[in-house]
Amino acid sequence: MTSALPEDPVSLDTLAEATDRLLDTMRKLGNDDVAEASLLPGWSRGHVLAHLARNADSLLNLLLWAHTGVEILQYASMYLRDFDIEAGAPRPAAEQLVDNEAATKRWLALANSLTADTWHAEVRTRQGRPIPASEVRWMRLQEVEIHHVDLNAGYTPADWPAPFVARILQQATVDMNRITAAATEPVPAFELRATDTDFTGLVGTDSPATTVTGTAPALAAWLLGRSDGADLTGDLPTLPAWK
Repeated sequence: MTSALPEDPVSLDTLAEATDRLLDTMRKLGNDDVAEASLLPGWSRGHVLAHLARNADSLLNLLLWAHTGVEILQYASMYLRDFDIEAGAPRPAAEQLVDNEAATKRWLALANSLTADTWHAEVRTRQGRPIPASEVRWMRLQEVEIHHVDLNAGYTPADWPAPFVARILQQATVDMNRITAAATEPVPAFELRATDTDFTGLVGTDSPATTVTGTAPALAAWLLGRSDGADLTGDLPTLPAWK
């Protein structure tokens, strides 16, 4: 098993750099590009772009909660979340870009103004999990980096920065242990071994039936449901659907 997840907050500079890379990709998309399929089943690139903007606003709600002490839910309802994504998906590329630039600017502006004490304030994710506000930084970085890949516009898991890969691979392994433990169909235990770092992990509580090897980004992408594992070696088990 991997160790507990690191608790160090993500640097706001790191988050700004990842956001700049994402926005640079958006600036290269035309209207026809936005309408084409993303890597997420049933979602166009427009769906991913709309989701990224509304996610920034939802996480802004959590920062406002931490800042004011007044409870503000991440999303008013899941119905409205889904409605906003569907309504925003067909917009032309220029509107998608302006929306995302404004949403990320709002989020980063408030984040950069918060005090150390505010970052320790407790808020709750949309699933109801209590977290310190500082964890919202990691939540947003995951959205930016993973959905950047989902845009299917030239940015791949191999482009993820090494610190992000190290943290997301560890988290994905922990999460996959939780997911497989709750799955209706049993998944044989398997070991993970990175070929480019010293990472090893175990999914399951029994002795591993197989060892899956590959680069750390490739392992993370597979565990996150962003890859079929064709670039990995070993007898790959069928993983349950991602969260």
